[in-house]
Amino acid sequence: MKVVIVGGVAGGASAAARLRRLDEEAEILVFERSGYMSYANCGLPYYIGGSITEQRALTLQSPQSFWSRFRVQVKVRHEVAAIDRVQKTVTVRALDSGEVWEESYDKLILAPGARPIIPDLPGIGSKRVYTLRTVEDTLQIREKAAGSGAKSAVIIGGGFVGVEMAENLKELGLAVTLVEKADQLLGQLDKDMASFIHAHIRSKGVELLLKSELTGFEETADGILVKLDGERALEASIAILAIGVRPDSTLAADAGLALGVRGTIEVNEHMQTSDPDIYAVGDAVSVPHLVTGEKMAVLLAGPANKQGRIAADNIAGLWTVYKGAAASSVVKVFEMTAASTGINERTAKAAGIPYDKIIVAPASHASYYPGGRVMTIKLLFGQEVGKILGAQIVGFDGVDKRIDVIAAVMQTGGTVEALPELDLAYAPPYSSAKDPVNMAGFAAENARTGKVNQFFYEDLAGLGASGATLLDVRTDTEYSAGHAEGFELHIPVDELRERLDELDKSKPVYVMCQSGLRSYIACRILTAAGYTCYNFAGGYRFYASVKNDELNEEANTDCGLKC
Repeated sequence: MKVVIVGGVAGGASAAARLRRLDEEAEILVFERSGYMSYANCGLPYYIGGSITEQRALTLQSPQSFWSRFRVQVKVRHEVAAIDRVQKTVTVRALDSGEVWEESYDKLILAPGARPIIPDLPGIGSKRVYTLRTVEDTLQIREKAAGSGAKSAVIIGGGFVGVEMAENLKELGLAVTLVEKADQLLGQLDKDMASFIHAHIRSKGVELLLKSELTGFEETADGILVKLDGERALEASIAILAIGVRPDSTLAADAGLALGVRGTIEVNEHMQTSDPDIYAVGDAVSVPHLVTGEKMAVLLAGPANKQGRIAADNIAGLWTVYKGAAASSVVKVFEMTAASTGINERTAKAAGIPYDKIIVAPASHASYYPGGRVMTIKLLFGQEVGKILGAQIVGFDGVDKRIDVIAAVMQTGGTVEALPELDLAYAPPYSSAKDPVNMAGFAAENARTGKVNQFFYEDLAGLGASGATLLDVRTDTEYSAGHAEGFELHIPVDELRERLDELDKSKPVYVMCQSGLRSYIACRILTAAGYTCYNFAGGYRFYASVKNDELNEEANTDCGLKC
């Protein structure tokens, strides 16, 4: 059997290695368009910034090492230009020599990945405008940013690449401006959770421009002007275009293979295309979302590797299936970490999925052990049975392992009731006896069983005129340092039982503390005393982050670049 693989990065290389482990006799041939195979795409920004110091560390395998280990022939700088499904051949072009020939196959795996979106705008072809997708891109950007005296950079796009490039170019000493068309960075998060990221990025000296649309570029004598709609142009040494990618499905479309959502290659659960002898994996395909069931593109290395393995299994006669993806992700933002799994509120609303949510702010490990940092956890779950729909966590320490635990429970169909029961590893430097995941479960369980009524940031606008009592139960020091609008009544939680006569029992009481824990305790006290009580999810810390983000946005809109 002869298997040809188009693309030798995550999905393609994984498929080739797995197939060889299953079939020692198969002839396996990989064609990779770039000059490198099996490279660490996710590590490219960190080589530019200097965290990864050796270029060779970016390439996990070379054609030579892959041949030595697996006896798989890999031809880099070779592009597959066409597929003849009747003759079962592909047209191959050697990019260095220009030679063109037909290569036969018994089975074909397409792993072409995705291409950066490059809009048709004035000046887009400037040599000072870069995209980051390949090792070659990386080397060019690093040379220009670190070796040619660049002083400043404008990054257009606030997804993974844009945020990581902002950090790494800042680490190189460049003045960095990050421009995003939407009203937030990192669209996998809800805007309220992204507010922590916005504040942290600004604190690092990165100029952040949200709701700013790129209109073009113009080269100057020693740099480039980045033009924005209705705003002054930004002058920089270089510009990084990171507004997204689109699936590289042209080869499949030209061959008459069925396409799916947003131009992706349609595949079944065996990663088989509409042609049973052709498989497809990675960024170019659409797969089911494990929560919504809807087809989507998952531009992440983990799913691509798994899909490559499953395609190889099926070619070798093992009828394994790819059930779908939860879109779990994590990203480093300077010292902060943002992670998510499943769906966010925006997706749930668009899909018409009824949901409830909790927001908690536990410490990363035992408070008495030095170095603990607060993380914010937002958990979404179904209204009927409490099935976990998604989670977002933003913090500084231990974020990654908490999102992984929640993702694992979610992917096995678990409900929020399972989270308090999890027996998780504990020692003071690593966690608390009640792990943050347990705490999220406790909060969700309390909300579902009616032990606490919640209210959220979006509910605050109408409370002042409702006649309700707005109560802050933090300490005197905390309250004097700042409090939420309208929360003029202040009674520390430890004094509440003795001061109940200051509250009108005929009015509902909306309570806020720093993290949501003391306000929950206050609500239990008030409920037992016959009051109707609501606890603010996330606490004053969450309120202040979202409020400050709104004020920054208003300042930029009212004046900022438009003044």
